[in-house]
Amino acid sequence: MNSFSDFFWLLIWAFVLGCYLVVLFQIVVDLFRDEDLSGWGKAAWIIFLIIVPFLSALVYVIVRGRGMAERHQAARTGGRATEAPYVPPPIMKIDNPAGQIATAQQLLDSGTISQAEFDHLKQKAMG
Repeated sequence: MNSFSDFFWLLIWAFVLGCYLVVLFQIVVDLFRDEDLSGWGKAAWIIFLIIVPFLSALVYVIVRGRGMAERHQAARTGGRATEAPYVPPPIMKIDNPAGQIATAQQLLDSGTISQAEFDHLKQKAMG
């Protein structure tokens, strides 16, 4: 036997086994995450996953794939609706020194910057 081909097939089967274990773990997590499925239904899926593992995993992903994705998304977002990402307001460039100092004063009053940062911005605006 060729040792390289044996090693190659070992790598291929290890990869396939790893992929199957990831899918199996996702299925088991989804089963326990699903509130609509009864305990008997969950037990039946687990038994099928033990008896005919590859076929039942394939059937589960085909039959319950959409709900699986929805439950995963709900778990990721904590059950809240998907929100638009925060986009900070555009920074307005102020050309005159008085406007820059006034903006820096507002940032200091709101607690966004420290007194040292305010002094630095004031010096930069003045000179």
